Amino acid sequence: MTTQFRNAILGLIHADPQELDQLISLCSFKKFHKNEVLSLPGKIPQEVFFIASGILRVIVTDANGIEHTIHFASENQFVADYSSFLLQQPGIYTLQALEPLEVVVMPRSAIEWGYQSMREGDKFGRKVAEFYFIYQDNRVKNNYSRTPKERYELMESIFPKIHQRVPQHMIASYLGITPVHLSRLKKAKG
Repeated sequence: MTTQFRNAILGLIHADPQELDQLISLCSFKKFHKNEVLSLPGKIPQEVFFIASGILRVIVTDANGIEHTIHFASENQFVADYSSFLLQQPGIYTLQALEPLEVVVMPRSAIEWGYQSMREGDKFGRKVAEFYFIYQDNRVKNNYSRTPKERYELMESIFPKIHQRVPQHMIASYLGITPVHLSRLKKAKG
């Protein structure tokens, strides 16, 4: 898991081995069971997760108590209730493991250390934030400019093998359609 995390960082910035070793020493490794929750709404997020294995979903629950899947994250991705983390405000998202999950937990203190002590620590933070912004921006654009069929077809390229890993009702929720409509789209695709 350490090598995978190290490679993910080196894919974004240049860092010498000592910087990486120090950053990794400030992080922890954790396993979550299927359906276990990593982060709950109402609390100020204090960490960013790097997914080494498994998949999770990001959920927002509306005023009627209905869960809406707004994001999936899988191997080699950084994930958090990111806006709440940055603003240090209570989060609104639930992060839930959909499979057994292995993550690197980057606490706020490790991230702050990276900003202050790593040669390209600020760049690392910016790259993660840029990825998150671009993903969210594309998600909004796709929801409003593409048909459900186009969103369904695009989803497979964004989340390979998603249908083998995630229950269909969660995929339908992510797409903003009913499970019945998803079944029709799958049948039409063939």
